Amino acid sequence: MKKLRMNIFAYMFQDRKANRKNFKGQLVLFMFRVAQLINRSMITKVIFFPYLMFYRFFVEWSLGIELPRKLTAGKGLIIYHGQALVVNQGVIIGENCVLRNSVTIGHKKLADGTFTRCPRLGNNIDVGANVCIIGDVAIGDNVIIGAGAVVIKDIPANSIAVGNPARVLEGRSVLT
Repeated sequence: MKKLRMNIFAYMFQDRKANRKNFKGQLVLFMFRVAQLINRSMITKVIFFPYLMFYRFFVEWSLGIELPRKLTAGKGLIIYHGQALVVNQGVIIGENCVLRNSVTIGHKKLADGTFTRCPRLGNNIDVGANVCIIGDVAIGDNVIIGAGAVVIKDIPANSIAVGNPARVLEGRSVLT
């Protein structure tokens, strides 16, 4: 039983170290992880329904950060200046990713009224301010996406993407 409590405790604080000196990021991500824990069972959803409503009111409405409790996000998620951050619940975010202000990540509506799959972000992704990542795209590991980019196509691993629409900078990689 003690090991289970330690795992839950470690789970709730898994983003704390990555958001060092960023109290707002630590608070939002702690609340997000608690909401994710509650979301695992119908019984906990019923018991902690007031918390889920408080999470939605405080984080989404007051702070303007939409991190749905059903979102899949790896450990070490960093949120800098989270205002106007919108992430669809179907998005998959890898470990050690950075999201800045005014970032939108989600599906897009097709001409026939259906929606595409949501983006999948690899590990160690750095997303600049005002970036829009929409549609069924995959972002490889170790990618930097420059501020203001609009990503509508896959981005290979170890690359830098900039512009609208986003293009990979040739001859430039994150590793060099």
